Amino acid sequence: MILPEVRDPRLVTIRRGGTLTDEDHRLLALWAAECAEHVLHLFEGEQPSDTRVREAVEAARAWAGGTLPMVRARACGGHAMGAARPLRGAARYAAYAAGQAACVAHVPEHDLGAAAYAIRAVRAAGTGGPGAGRVERDWQRGRLPERVRALVLQDQARRNAICFCAFDD
Repeated sequence: MILPEVRDPRLVTIRRGGTLTDEDHRLLALWAAECAEHVLHLFEGEQPSDTRVREAVEAARAWAGGTLPMVRARACGGHAMGAARPLRGAARYAAYAAGQAACVAHVPEHDLGAAAYAIRAVRAAGTGGPGAGRVERDWQRGRLPERVRALVLQDQARRNAICFCAFDD
């Protein structure tokens, strides 16, 4: 579970009663797609013929670019999560990261789901040593657009416990 019981209005779009602008919503989707794409090889190495996960990353970007409706991006996210279900380990978490990234179009707070699952994927791959999750988290933070950086870092602190403690220092 990566969504909080009480929503932060800063992560709810203006049209739904929050304060998040459409521009910032798109930035969150692009960042989530980048987080998911960074670990995509962990899925594709195990499931090279399954395109659903890559399509979810592409859907997040297409939605952010205004060329794909939200409902189609969200559906691609669901398909990527479907690809994850029968798997275990790094490939599973990488697929979930992509699914979460595509679902940012529907609910902005899925951005942390993409990031947290990407961190879990790196940890599960076991190739980066005991600090692999921290290295991935720091890489992700380095990719954060300045415009949403403070918001995401505050949200990581707030939701760390329900995001698998992926953002611990």
